[in-house]
Amino acid sequence: MAGMAPEGSQFDANRYDTRINEVLQGDGQEFFTPYDEVHETFDAMGLHENLLRGLYAYGFEKPSAIQQRGIVPFCQGLDVIQQAQSGTGKTATFCSGILQQIDYTHGQVQALVLAPSRELAQQIEKVMRAIGDYLKVKVHACVGGTVIKEDQRILSLGVHVVVGTPGRVFDMLRRQSLRADSIKMFVLDEADEMLSRGFKDQIYDIFQLLPSKVQVGVFSATMPPEALDITRKFMNKPVRILVKRDELTLEGIKQFYINIEKEDWKLDTLCDLYETLAITQSVIFVNTRRKVDWLTDKMTARDHTVSATHGDMDQNKRDIIMREFRSGSSRVLITTDLLARGIDVQQVSLVINYDLPTQPENYLHRIGRGGRFGRKGVAINFITRDDERMLTDIQRFYNVVIEELPANVADLI
Repeated sequence: MAGMAPEGSQFDANRYDTRINEVLQGDGQEFFTPYDEVHETFDAMGLHENLLRGLYAYGFEKPSAIQQRGIVPFCQGLDVIQQAQSGTGKTATFCSGILQQIDYTHGQVQALVLAPSRELAQQIEKVMRAIGDYLKVKVHACVGGTVIKEDQRILSLGVHVVVGTPGRVFDMLRRQSLRADSIKMFVLDEADEMLSRGFKDQIYDIFQLLPSKVQVGVFSATMPPEALDITRKFMNKPVRILVKRDELTLEGIKQFYINIEKEDWKLDTLCDLYETLAITQSVIFVNTRRKVDWLTDKMTARDHTVSATHGDMDQNKRDIIMREFRSGSSRVLITTDLLARGIDVQQVSLVINYDLPTQPENYLHRIGRGGRFGRKGVAINFITRDDERMLTDIQRFYNVVIEELPANVADLI
């Protein structure tokens, strides 16, 4: 499989790295603050006792690599750019940095976190609330698809942290229902997604309304040159914690492909696999909303029970489906890339790429749903002749070998 891409078509990793280095060097001035401290325990970080209690109660025992390096500089008020793979604890890193710095005697909004999807914003809200439980933190998710008046009511009662999607947050700032003058921390989560998918102008607009001395944190699993380019414009000598791309392979996740010559044969292959899927919770990714509906109908017509979610569904329906999936009452979820980053379900151990992603970066976000925090997981990629080039690109991009699926798939899960 690895040698199948035509000459010259492969993803050029060297050119990508050169472009990133050009962006980082910029105009020749030093853009970053050097920082190499590592704290191997949460106790060594100088955190509030009630924040430590929250971290331990949430189930953290030892900080992950990004947490060992990333929590303390954020707590010190430094701007940070932090890159680490999905499932390694980036959310808890910036949540801890925010919770450590809030003045709980005041009810004003002191931290603003932006995320690219409603689901991810709601996931962050849950983590922030759980870790900050003993601090009595007040967190609110400002996302589209909900009643504006309800947002206004909750904000008027006093909130410490707002997590939201750019459209609704900008709307709340414009209406002055969300006051910017007390905001001292601004976090972009999944920055690559935010900056490359049409949120760029809204993020600039929001940033213009924030106090000039706001602390900025940019968190992401991949950091394309365009994203770094934009961060230069509103960050002040940030600390950069960046894992090399060849460390971005997802340890603990076995990756396989099934050679399916024609698109039309994928459905039968999926149905053959279904009994294996139903053993555990699994997520199936396709590339369009229309295909989510099509595949759901086809699977249901063959008496297979599946749930589906995509961006055209109304928010209430999406919430109900995600609740069912998180609780385990629904086992198989069909979805698109749009929602890949909001699915943080600890039990997911199988991801199927019915369609390969159109960008190598998105592969990481999809298969990062399985094996979170070091748990084991399996990813299975359906490959037609048209996908061979992209599979080669993915293998080069992450420096991995994806092997053909063996017959004993049930033993792997």
